[in-house]
Amino acid sequence: MPDGAQHERDGAGPPELRDTQDARDTQDTQETDAQRRRRRAQFLRELHEAKALRDRVQPRRVKAARMRQAMRMRTFRW
Repeated sequence: MPDGAQHERDGAGPPELRDTQDARDTQDTQETDAQRRRRRAQFLRELHEAKALRDRVQPRRVKAARMRQAMRMRTFRW
């Protein structure tokens, strides 16, 4: 088996490219924290919007959920 085919099969790539990939991975991890926070904030905004839309579209379901929550709070002991 040729040397290049072995690297392709392993997914590691040739040795001269491994160093650049490691450097790129290190650079990505520095940006990842800020990117992750942005993605998470975007996700939470969309989730909140979807829940608000569901509440507007299904008012009976929301009312039932409010009643269940009120019942839980009434029976909760401090």
